[in-house]
Amino acid sequence: MKLDEHKDLAEISNNDDRFQTYPLNRLEGTKGFRIQKEVYGKQRTLVVTYNQNLYDAQWLTVQNDIAKAMDKLASLRRRLEDRAAGVIKQGKCPGKASVVAQCKSILKRQHMNRLIKIEVTEDPNGIPRLSYDVDGEALNELSETWLGKNILITNRDDWDDASIICAYRSQYMIEGVFKEMKDRCTGSWWPLHHWTDSKIRVHALYCTVALLLRALALRRLRQAGLSLCMTRFLSELDAIREVVNIYPKKRGQKTARQQSVLTKTSELQKQILQIIGLRKEDIAF
Repeated sequence: MKLDEHKDLAEISNNDDRFQTYPLNRLEGTKGFRIQKEVYGKQRTLVVTYNQNLYDAQWLTVQNDIAKAMDKLASLRRRLEDRAAGVIKQGKCPGKASVVAQCKSILKRQHMNRLIKIEVTEDPNGIPRLSYDVDGEALNELSETWLGKNILITNRDDWDDASIICAYRSQYMIEGVFKEMKDRCTGSWWPLHHWTDSKIRVHALYCTVALLLRALALRRLRQAGLSLCMTRFLSELDAIREVVNIYPKKRGQKTARQQSVLTKTSELQKQILQIIGLRKEDIAF
């Protein structure tokens, strides 16, 4: 959930005693606590988490945003000073409201409006003058509260905090599935050569089955110690070809003798074929 929707939780200190660490390796550097709170008209379970890696990334983003905003504000103030000094004479002098609007646009990035304080005044000639500075106290407060936090909401009241956090962090898997389904080269959905609802539903069914089979095959590879992504797995399979040799019929034969062989395969491809049971001797007819 957005921190802005629960400012009371976002403003809790990152060093609050309620935070607890978790023994799981995948949650190293993460701590959190659970509360019950009314959200959308019902009592719900919320888990407030703090992650050091997230904090470091957000802190770097804030510093970069501050630097960019300060550069733009400096450029704006320089133009105003040049106009006041008579260096710039052409064009219409901006009004105070215009300068304030430009400052708001410069400070539109998250947190910038509270971290950089501006003051717009007018000199005796009616020319706007701009002053600005970083609010050190606000920056320190931001770093000790908002940064590094996530607020998770769930209806899995029986789950422990670690399970809720791990489930939230696993959402990239589902996002990856959607990405695969939108891929027109190796995805499961396109092309769609159907127009009636009934045929589209059947198409959706076998596309979902195909997606499931691919996921199960990849899972089997990883259980066997081969850490491959789906794209690499499919490309290795795509590079394997089967050749069928057909021999002339001999006297008395009703059908021509056939022999199927695979093209030359790499060591990785051989491992894949063995693990997922695609070798000729592993297939039962």
